[in-house]
Amino acid sequence: MDRLTGMEVFVRAVEYGSFSAAGEAMQMSSQLVGKHVQKLEQHLGVQLLYRSTRRQSLTDFGRIFYERAKLILSEVETAESMAAETRAVPSGRLRINAPVSFGMQTLSPRLPEYMKAYPEVSVELTLANRAVDLIEEGYDAVFRVGELSDSGLIARQLAPYRLVLCAAPAYLEKRDPLASPWDLQKHECLGFLYTELRTHWTFDGPDGREVVPVTSRLMVDHGEPLLCAALEGLGVMLQPMELVKDYLADGRLVALLPAYSVPTRPLHILYAPDRRLTPKLRSFIDFSVASFGPSGNANLLPKENRLGD
Repeated sequence: MDRLTGMEVFVRAVEYGSFSAAGEAMQMSSQLVGKHVQKLEQHLGVQLLYRSTRRQSLTDFGRIFYERAKLILSEVETAESMAAETRAVPSGRLRINAPVSFGMQTLSPRLPEYMKAYPEVSVELTLANRAVDLIEEGYDAVFRVGELSDSGLIARQLAPYRLVLCAAPAYLEKRDPLASPWDLQKHECLGFLYTELRTHWTFDGPDGREVVPVTSRLMVDHGEPLLCAALEGLGVMLQPMELVKDYLADGRLVALLPAYSVPTRPLHILYAPDRRLTPKLRSFIDFSVASFGPSGNANLLPKENRLGD
């Protein structure tokens, strides 16, 4: 800190034009200002100021050092401000966007926990399966499933998004059994309008990765209507674990193709690059990583409802 104090005294002496003026501004004697500058010069081994009884002026190196010292002091001030903001109480409106199924099944049940912890934060949550524009639409943070494009946003990785192939027992009783992913071409597939799930479903099995083209009589842009259709026995669906786990647990849906797994999809929380995160945004990001991060408890598929186990 002595070196930083010396830099600050030197910068003030240059800006105020004299040791006495700098000392008055910093509430120290002109003699102490002189000692700080002299000690800094001794440390550097270079003269910074030409001094006489009437005036002072910068040496060539002193001019360069002055500019660099100002930058260093500015960075120190910024760092201290960040620390102060971290200690501040989160408050204000927080705008968040999330995919529909994740937002309804995973985020919404945990959101009251965050709001109870930070009572001065108000939350505005929207759910959409399209990729919203965080900057243009004024969001503080968005959750996004899938591979990320180079958007310039900052991304924090969360636990991967798991998809499950399943159908209702009533549907399976009327159809030929599924032995491999290619048997799906003989079944009714309930289609999701977004991403590649509209046209093909991907599986990893004993012989490697298999990509199966699918066609659908019913195409929907939200998972919840597909869930309703599946429960009514209209077909097979490939949807997030968050959406179907309770129905798998009570037997209203049955997981299919136990020898095959569906590749997980990345899940991130994104926010705009900013050197000074507001306390409300920092608190929500920390909450999200703790609640939904890679080290969180994954939802396990109930073994008793895996068809073929």
